Amino acid sequence: MLPGGVAAAWAGPARADQRAEARAVLFGSLDAGASTFVNGGAKFAPGGLAGDGFVLLGSLGYGLRSERDRDDPEARAGIRPPRVLRHTVLGSALGGWQWQRDWGVAAVFAGPELSFEVLGGSGLARLPAPRLGLRLHAEIWARPSEATLLTVTAIAGTARGDAWSRISWGWRAWSSYLGPEAALYADRTGYRKWSLGLHLTDFTLAQVSGRISAGWLYEERIQRPGLYLSASLWMPL
Repeated sequence: MLPGGVAAAWAGPARADQRAEARAVLFGSLDAGASTFVNGGAKFAPGGLAGDGFVLLGSLGYGLRSERDRDDPEARAGIRPPRVLRHTVLGSALGGWQWQRDWGVAAVFAGPELSFEVLGGSGLARLPAPRLGLRLHAEIWARPSEATLLTVTAIAGTARGDAWSRISWGWRAWSSYLGPEAALYADRTGYRKWSLGLHLTDFTLAQVSGRISAGWLYEERIQRPGLYLSASLWMPL
């Protein structure tokens, strides 16, 4: 349920002139499938996005997924537990460093995160109080050649005991990159999901750039494959 990575995004050579002046990027993302997560935030680089330097990254997201209530009395009695909805609010404020090179950009971040979760069945039952933890975030957007793009993102947090990673490869298609991607997510509840799909990255609509992907998804708790759709947008300021 973690957001797709866009911290090091907006690295396309076609926008190098804009990056020289911009110091901030607003971003938003949506991951939809059997579970859904929507996220928004901002990245700020006091020295500008075009060079090496200190960066701040803040985000706030909301997730929803269906699962079996394993704490229900029926579950403890060996009966198949009822299905409930897990609502999750997750926010973070990270600091880090980015490196701009001819081949692309890399960034690492660390900082506090806060998570609050609610289970909704016939009523709303609160889970333990909001959890404060540490989030680590690393991201690379690299151009091995003029016609290819490699992205790698890894995010882990202690508030929910979760981790998310994605890797993608793309070939130049029009003014964007098209290719395969794979992602993996896991958390402390025992929930796992894997996905494999296709992405279109670094397309532009006016002042907004974006990424969209879709493909096959397998969630361990549901134990059947499904489809997913993911979209991210970012805009320089």
